[in-house]
Amino acid sequence: MKPHLLILNPLSDASLARIAEHFQVTHAPNAAAREAAIAEHGASIEAVLTIGTIGLTGEEIARLPKLRFVGTLGVGYEKVDIEAARARGIALSNGAGSNAVCVADHAMALLLAAIRDVRRLDNACRAGIWRDALPMTDGVSGKRLGILGLGAIGEQLARRAAAFDMPVGYHNRSPKADSPHRYFASVLELAEWCDCLVIAIPGGATTHHLIGAEVLDALGPQGYLVNVARGSVVDTTALGTALREKRIRAAALDVYESEPLPPTELLDLDNLTITPHVGGNSPQALEQSLTQFLDNIGRHFRGEALLTPI
Repeated sequence: MKPHLLILNPLSDASLARIAEHFQVTHAPNAAAREAAIAEHGASIEAVLTIGTIGLTGEEIARLPKLRFVGTLGVGYEKVDIEAARARGIALSNGAGSNAVCVADHAMALLLAAIRDVRRLDNACRAGIWRDALPMTDGVSGKRLGILGLGAIGEQLARRAAAFDMPVGYHNRSPKADSPHRYFASVLELAEWCDCLVIAIPGGATTHHLIGAEVLDALGPQGYLVNVARGSVVDTTALGTALREKRIRAAALDVYESEPLPPTELLDLDNLTITPHVGGNSPQALEQSLTQFLDNIGRHFRGEALLTPI
Protein backbone atom coordinates (compact mmCIF):
# COMPACT_ATOMS: atom_id res chain seq x y z
CA MET A 1 0.00 0.00 0.00
CA LYS A 2 1.28 3.45 -0.92
CA PRO A 3 2.25 5.78 1.98
CA HIS A 4 -0.29 8.56 2.57
CA LEU A 5 1.14 11.99 1.68
CA LEU A 6 -0.52 15.30 2.57
CA ILE A 7 0.44 18.15 0.21
CA LEU A 8 -0.18 21.66 1.54
CA ASN A 9 1.20 23.82 -1.28
CA PRO A 10 -0.42 24.51 -4.67
CA LEU A 11 0.72 22.13 -7.43
CA SER A 12 -0.41 21.49 -10.99
CA ASP A 13 -2.43 18.43 -11.95
CA ALA A 14 0.60 17.09 -13.80
CA SER A 15 2.82 17.39 -10.73
CA LEU A 16 0.20 15.82 -8.49
CA ALA A 17 -0.19 12.94 -10.92
CA ARG A 18 3.55 12.37 -10.91
CA ILE A 19 3.66 12.22 -7.11
CA ALA A 20 0.55 10.01 -7.03
CA GLU A 21 2.47 7.30 -8.91
CA HIS A 22 4.32 6.67 -5.64
CA PHE A 23 2.01 7.92 -2.86
CA GLN A 24 -1.60 8.15 -1.82
CA VAL A 25 -2.07 11.90 -2.17
CA THR A 26 -4.35 14.26 -0.29
CA HIS A 27 -4.00 17.79 -1.68
CA ALA A 28 -5.00 20.64 0.65
CA PRO A 29 -3.69 23.90 -0.87
CA ASN A 30 -5.72 26.33 1.28
CA ALA A 31 -6.59 26.77 4.97
CA ALA A 32 -10.06 25.22 4.79
CA ALA A 33 -8.92 22.19 2.83
CA ARG A 34 -5.94 21.79 5.15
CA GLU A 35 -8.10 21.66 8.28
CA ALA A 36 -10.55 19.28 6.63
CA ALA A 37 -7.78 16.98 5.42
CA ILE A 38 -6.14 16.72 8.85
CA ALA A 39 -9.51 16.15 10.53
CA GLU A 40 -10.48 13.41 8.07
CA HIS A 41 -7.14 11.75 7.26
CA GLY A 42 -4.86 12.70 10.17
CA ALA A 43 -4.74 9.16 11.53
CA SER A 44 -3.28 7.76 8.30
CA ILE A 45 -0.99 10.52 7.01
CA GLU A 46 2.68 9.43 7.06
CA ALA A 47 4.31 12.32 5.20
CA VAL A 48 3.74 16.02 4.47
CA LEU A 49 4.95 18.17 1.59
CA THR A 50 4.85 21.92 2.18
CA ILE A 51 6.84 25.10 1.48
CA GLY A 52 8.53 27.52 3.86
CA THR A 53 5.87 30.23 3.67
CA ILE A 54 3.03 27.72 4.31
CA GLY A 55 4.80 25.51 6.83
CA LEU A 56 3.40 22.96 9.28
CA THR A 57 2.57 23.83 12.89
CA GLY A 58 3.37 21.89 16.04
CA GLU A 59 -0.35 21.55 16.74
CA GLU A 60 -0.85 19.98 13.31
CA ILE A 61 2.10 17.63 13.85
CA ALA A 62 0.47 16.48 17.11
CA ARG A 63 -2.67 15.58 15.15
CA LEU A 64 -0.73 13.34 12.74
CA PRO A 65 0.27 10.32 14.87
CA LYS A 66 1.78 8.35 11.97
CA LEU A 67 3.76 11.26 10.55
CA ARG A 68 7.33 10.16 9.75
CA PHE A 69 8.57 12.63 7.13
CA VAL A 70 8.17 16.34 6.34
CA GLY A 71 9.64 17.85 3.18
CA THR A 72 9.63 21.40 1.83
CA LEU A 73 9.62 21.87 -1.90
CA GLY A 74 11.87 24.92 -1.74
CA VAL A 75 14.89 25.76 0.38
CA GLY A 76 12.86 27.64 3.03
CA TYR A 77 11.27 26.01 6.07
CA GLU A 78 10.70 28.96 8.39
CA LYS A 79 7.04 28.14 9.17
CA VAL A 80 7.67 24.45 9.83
CA ASP A 81 7.84 23.71 13.56
CA ILE A 82 11.22 22.02 13.40
CA GLU A 83 11.51 21.43 17.15
CA ALA A 84 8.12 19.73 17.34
CA ALA A 85 9.08 17.48 14.43
CA ARG A 86 12.46 16.59 15.90
CA ALA A 87 10.90 15.82 19.27
CA ARG A 88 8.89 13.15 17.50
CA GLY A 89 11.86 11.83 15.50
CA ILE A 90 10.28 12.95 12.22
CA ALA A 91 12.69 13.15 9.27
CA LEU A 92 13.02 16.60 7.68
CA SER A 93 14.27 17.61 4.25
CA ASN A 94 14.20 20.70 2.07
CA GLY A 95 14.80 21.62 -1.55
CA ALA A 96 18.24 23.11 -0.99
CA GLY A 97 19.79 24.09 -4.31
CA SER A 98 16.90 22.83 -6.43
CA ASN A 99 15.83 26.27 -7.68
CA ALA A 100 19.11 28.12 -7.16
CA VAL A 101 19.74 28.67 -10.87
CA CYS A 102 16.28 30.12 -11.42
CA VAL A 103 16.41 32.41 -8.37
CA ALA A 104 19.87 33.66 -9.34
CA ASP A 105 18.60 34.42 -12.84
CA HIS A 106 15.72 36.40 -11.37
CA ALA A 107 17.99 38.22 -8.92
CA MET A 108 20.25 39.32 -11.74
CA ALA A 109 17.24 40.39 -13.81
CA LEU A 110 15.96 42.50 -10.92
CA LEU A 111 19.40 44.01 -10.35
CA LEU A 112 19.75 44.94 -14.02
CA ALA A 113 16.22 46.38 -14.04
CA ALA A 114 16.96 48.49 -10.96
CA ILE A 115 20.30 49.82 -12.17
CA ARG A 116 19.18 50.50 -15.74
CA ASP A 117 15.82 51.88 -14.46
CA VAL A 118 13.90 49.63 -16.86
CA ARG A 119 10.52 50.21 -15.19
CA ARG A 120 10.68 54.00 -15.58
CA LEU A 121 11.98 53.75 -19.16
CA ASP A 122 9.18 51.35 -20.10
CA ASN A 123 6.55 53.70 -18.69
CA ALA A 124 8.14 56.69 -20.43
CA CYS A 125 8.27 54.92 -23.77
CA ARG A 126 4.61 53.93 -23.52
CA ALA A 127 3.78 57.57 -22.80
CA GLY A 128 5.61 58.71 -25.94
CA ILE A 129 8.58 60.24 -24.12
CA TRP A 130 11.81 60.00 -26.13
CA ARG A 131 15.26 59.50 -24.61
CA ASP A 132 16.31 63.15 -25.00
CA ALA A 133 13.78 64.13 -22.33
CA LEU A 134 14.98 61.48 -19.88
CA PRO A 135 17.97 61.37 -17.54
CA MET A 136 20.72 58.88 -18.38
CA THR A 137 20.54 55.59 -16.53
CA ASP A 138 23.37 54.09 -14.52
CA GLY A 139 25.81 51.51 -15.86
CA VAL A 140 26.15 47.99 -14.52
CA SER A 141 29.62 46.70 -15.32
CA GLY A 142 32.25 47.15 -12.65
CA LYS A 143 29.87 47.78 -9.76
CA ARG A 144 30.75 46.01 -6.51
CA LEU A 145 28.23 43.29 -5.71
CA GLY A 146 27.56 42.37 -2.09
CA ILE A 147 25.83 39.04 -1.54
CA LEU A 148 24.19 38.42 1.81
CA GLY A 149 24.24 34.63 1.98
CA LEU A 150 26.75 32.87 -0.27
CA GLY A 151 24.82 29.61 -0.48
CA ALA A 152 23.67 27.86 -3.63
CA ILE A 153 21.79 30.94 -4.88
CA GLY A 154 24.58 33.32 -3.90
CA GLU A 155 27.19 31.19 -5.67
CA GLN A 156 25.11 31.14 -8.83
CA LEU A 157 24.64 34.90 -8.63
CA ALA A 158 28.39 35.43 -8.24
CA ARG A 159 28.96 33.47 -11.45
CA ARG A 160 26.56 35.76 -13.30
CA ALA A 161 28.22 38.85 -11.83
CA ALA A 162 31.51 37.77 -13.39
CA ALA A 163 30.03 38.43 -16.84
CA PHE A 164 29.60 42.08 -15.80
CA ASP A 165 33.09 42.41 -14.31
CA MET A 166 31.57 42.95 -10.87
CA PRO A 167 33.84 42.38 -7.86
CA VAL A 168 31.97 40.19 -5.37
CA GLY A 169 31.95 40.39 -1.58
CA TYR A 170 29.77 38.42 0.80
CA HIS A 171 28.67 37.92 4.38
CA ASN A 172 27.81 34.56 5.93
CA ARG A 173 27.85 33.47 9.56
CA SER A 174 31.39 32.31 8.77
CA PRO A 175 33.71 32.59 5.73
CA LYS A 176 33.75 29.85 3.11
CA ALA A 177 37.24 28.39 2.95
CA ASP A 178 37.14 27.69 -0.79
CA SER A 179 35.54 30.97 -1.90
CA PRO A 180 37.54 33.39 -4.07
CA HIS A 181 35.30 36.25 -3.01
CA ARG A 182 35.97 38.81 -0.31
CA TYR A 183 34.43 38.02 3.06
CA PHE A 184 32.98 40.69 5.37
CA ALA A 185 32.45 39.97 9.04
CA SER A 186 29.15 41.89 9.25
CA VAL A 187 26.26 42.97 7.04
CA LEU A 188 27.09 46.59 7.84
CA GLU A 189 30.67 46.25 6.60
CA LEU A 190 29.43 44.55 3.42
CA ALA A 191 26.90 47.33 2.79
CA GLU A 192 29.56 50.02 3.29
CA TRP A 193 31.76 48.34 0.66
CA CYS A 194 29.31 47.37 -2.06
CA ASP A 195 27.30 49.28 -4.66
CA CYS A 196 24.62 46.61 -4.92
CA LEU A 197 23.40 44.43 -2.06
CA VAL A 198 21.51 41.23 -2.91
CA ILE A 199 19.81 39.30 -0.11
CA ALA A 200 19.84 35.50 -0.42
CA ILE A 201 19.58 34.22 3.17
CA PRO A 202 16.85 32.22 4.93
CA GLY A 203 13.98 33.91 6.73
CA GLY A 204 13.06 33.35 10.35
CA ALA A 205 13.64 34.95 13.73
CA THR A 206 17.43 35.19 13.43
CA THR A 207 17.29 37.27 10.23
CA HIS A 208 14.15 39.31 10.95
CA HIS A 209 14.71 42.95 9.87
CA LEU A 210 18.42 42.33 9.47
CA ILE A 211 18.28 45.01 6.78
CA GLY A 212 17.14 48.18 8.49
CA ALA A 213 17.94 51.89 8.46
CA GLU A 214 21.57 51.47 9.52
CA VAL A 215 22.42 49.02 6.74
CA LEU A 216 20.51 51.05 4.14
CA ASP A 217 22.39 54.20 5.17
CA ALA A 218 25.64 52.27 4.83
CA LEU A 219 24.64 51.21 1.31
CA GLY A 220 24.25 54.89 0.52
CA PRO A 221 22.55 57.19 -2.00
CA GLN A 222 24.10 55.46 -5.03
CA GLY A 223 23.30 51.97 -3.71
CA TYR A 224 20.89 49.32 -4.94
CA LEU A 225 19.06 46.68 -2.90
CA VAL A 226 17.61 43.41 -4.23
CA ASN A 227 15.73 40.89 -2.09
CA VAL A 228 15.05 37.37 -3.41
CA ALA A 229 15.14 35.73 0.03
CA ARG A 230 12.28 36.42 2.44
CA GLY A 231 10.35 39.63 2.98
CA SER A 232 10.95 39.47 6.72
CA VAL A 233 14.67 40.13 6.27
CA VAL A 234 14.00 43.75 5.22
CA ASP A 235 12.33 46.35 7.44
CA THR A 236 9.65 47.63 5.04
CA THR A 237 9.19 50.95 6.81
CA ALA A 238 12.93 51.64 6.81
CA LEU A 239 13.18 50.72 3.13
CA GLY A 240 10.29 53.01 2.22
CA THR A 241 11.92 55.90 4.05
CA ALA A 242 15.30 55.25 2.40
CA LEU A 243 13.75 55.15 -1.07
CA ARG A 244 11.61 58.26 -0.56
CA GLU A 245 14.47 60.28 0.89
CA LYS A 246 16.89 58.99 -1.80
CA ARG A 247 19.16 57.53 0.86
CA ILE A 248 19.51 54.58 -1.52
CA ARG A 249 19.07 54.87 -5.26
CA ALA A 250 16.67 52.02 -6.00
CA ALA A 251 15.41 48.65 -4.84
CA ALA A 252 13.92 45.56 -6.44
CA LEU A 253 11.92 43.04 -4.42
CA ASP A 254 10.63 39.60 -5.27
CA VAL A 255 9.57 39.13 -1.64
CA TYR A 256 8.01 41.45 0.95
CA GLU A 257 6.55 41.29 4.43
CA SER A 258 2.91 41.69 3.36
CA GLU A 259 2.81 38.91 0.76
CA PRO A 260 0.67 37.69 -0.86
CA LEU A 261 -0.74 41.22 -0.58
CA PRO A 262 1.46 43.87 -2.22
CA PRO A 263 3.42 46.26 0.01
CA THR A 264 0.94 49.12 -0.25
CA GLU A 265 3.20 51.62 1.52
CA LEU A 266 5.79 51.21 -1.27
CA LEU A 267 3.60 51.12 -4.38
CA ASP A 268 3.82 54.83 -5.17
CA LEU A 269 7.62 54.74 -5.37
CA ASP A 270 9.12 55.10 -8.84
CA ASN A 271 12.53 53.79 -7.71
CA LEU A 272 11.13 50.38 -6.76
CA THR A 273 10.55 47.29 -8.91
CA ILE A 274 8.49 44.44 -7.46
CA THR A 275 7.56 40.93 -8.61
CA PRO A 276 5.18 38.48 -6.84
CA HIS A 277 7.63 35.96 -5.29
CA VAL A 278 8.33 34.21 -8.57
CA GLY A 279 12.13 34.02 -8.34
CA GLY A 280 12.15 30.23 -8.09
CA ASN A 281 9.29 29.65 -10.53
CA SER A 282 10.08 28.07 -13.85
CA PRO A 283 9.24 24.71 -15.43
CA GLN A 284 12.88 23.70 -15.07
CA ALA A 285 13.07 24.68 -11.38
CA LEU A 286 9.81 22.90 -10.57
CA GLU A 287 11.01 19.74 -12.29
CA GLN A 288 14.24 19.77 -10.31
CA SER A 289 12.45 20.54 -7.02
CA LEU A 290 9.96 17.70 -7.53
CA THR A 291 12.69 15.28 -8.50
CA GLN A 292 14.68 16.20 -5.38
CA PHE A 293 11.63 15.85 -3.13
CA LEU A 294 10.79 12.42 -4.56
CA ASP A 295 14.42 11.40 -4.10
CA ASN A 296 14.39 12.53 -0.45
CA ILE A 297 11.09 10.94 0.49
CA GLY A 298 11.97 7.76 -1.39
CA ARG A 299 15.25 7.54 0.49
CA HIS A 300 13.42 7.97 3.79
CA PHE A 301 10.92 5.18 3.17
CA ARG A 302 13.74 2.92 1.99
CA GLY A 303 15.69 3.62 5.17
CA GLU A 304 18.46 5.52 3.37
CA ALA A 305 20.14 8.84 4.23
CA LEU A 306 18.35 11.95 2.95
CA LEU A 307 19.90 13.92 0.12
CA THR A 308 19.20 17.34 1.70
CA PRO A 309 18.25 16.93 5.37
CA ILE A 310 17.30 19.90 7.52
